[in-house]
Amino acid sequence: MRRNSVYIETYGCQMNAADTELMLGILQNQGYEIAKDAKDADVVLLNTCSIRENAEQRIYGRLGNFKAIKTEKPDLVVGILGCMAERLRKDLIEEKKIVDLVVGPDEYRRLPELIDVAFNGEKGIGVKLSRTETYDDIIPYREDGLQAWISVMRGCDKFCTFCVVPFTRGRERSRALDSVVNEVKLLSKRGFKEITMLGQNVNSYLDNGNDFADLLAACAVIDRKIRIRFTTSHPQDLSDKLLYTIAEHKNICNYIHLPVQSGSNRILELMNRTYTIENYLSLINRARKIIPGVSFSTDIISGFPTETYEDHVMTLDIMRKVKYDGAYMFKYSPREGTKSFKMNDDVSEEIKTKRLQEIIQLQQQISYEVNQGLLGKEEIILVEGLSRKSEQFLAGRTDGNKVVIFPFKDNIKEGSYIKVKINRATSATLFGEFAGFAETHNDDFALTA
Repeated sequence: MRRNSVYIETYGCQMNAADTELMLGILQNQGYEIAKDAKDADVVLLNTCSIRENAEQRIYGRLGNFKAIKTEKPDLVVGILGCMAERLRKDLIEEKKIVDLVVGPDEYRRLPELIDVAFNGEKGIGVKLSRTETYDDIIPYREDGLQAWISVMRGCDKFCTFCVVPFTRGRERSRALDSVVNEVKLLSKRGFKEITMLGQNVNSYLDNGNDFADLLAACAVIDRKIRIRFTTSHPQDLSDKLLYTIAEHKNICNYIHLPVQSGSNRILELMNRTYTIENYLSLINRARKIIPGVSFSTDIISGFPTETYEDHVMTLDIMRKVKYDGAYMFKYSPREGTKSFKMNDDVSEEIKTKRLQEIIQLQQQISYEVNQGLLGKEEIILVEGLSRKSEQFLAGRTDGNKVVIFPFKDNIKEGSYIKVKINRATSATLFGEFAGFAETHNDDFALTA
């Protein structure tokens, strides 16, 4: 008897990528084969994102592409998973006739059952949100590699007025610490070299009195040759204890993604961000004292309802003060169901675009200046493989999450930690020369076990 095959296409954040691995683990345990192409699959699933409108439009466009495949294979099951499933289930099922299956982020355990329902000619629908589901006991399907994403908590309780996450992914709940530790041990045995802990607000993690700092510390000691990163942090929950934990464990990367969203206290209050710019800057300063050389990236939204030119200038000002290493910058996009959707979206697209361009240009300038400060310095790099542009060069990342390009050498293998002396830099990339294998310098290479 032939086994059914499944193909999953993933859109959106790293959390969605981790969820796809989770779903593949569930389906593989039920006998499904994994297809590399939609044309070869019996089940085609789109794991979706609702954070911004253009993400949803891409999904609708992709569904149109599947009509031709379904014409040739009438038994093909097409499903929408994730955030968009919860938010737009009525539209997807009733109006987009091609969709057979709609499954939200907390119903993935039911995926095999709901696919069977769809194979039998009915609509498979599972979109209930849960207060308890963490998928603690499920081992995700992962291909061999260097980097892995681990979801340590789900949902969010912050209710920022622009964000759909509490409505599409539910309220906060954390995995058991032991479950995460065991997953890291498995990844260590398989030779993974970098792990990113994921959560909508990862530093609000809490399990039986263990906070996120405790979780990071427990994972850091498992294998000192595994780098540990995490995202995303909310400024309200970034504690001094967490900062000291990062400083204490050298394989926890000195890199923090800390969304500011706006430089205006008035806009932050409208966003329900629960901190002021003064609080935020104080936190940045404490982090830099506790963790020498720490790198920061951020999220910025341009054109939030009622944003004035003065508010915009305040955002540019906070960027100059913090000097972020990098930023994710977006125009405000109204999302149905959020509080800000009911606000008057009174900033024109033209003004949003103009302000966003000013933010992008400033960040490029800041990133360039920050990177110029690394010229002549040696950085420890985790080698990720060949450069995307040329096989004559290798690429890797620094502890601070910066991409480094350097000449190919036969004796440098993927997964090696090496030292690279930086001799050139753009706003996005560092370039350098091989300066030795970091593992051979136990005195100054903290990742050596």
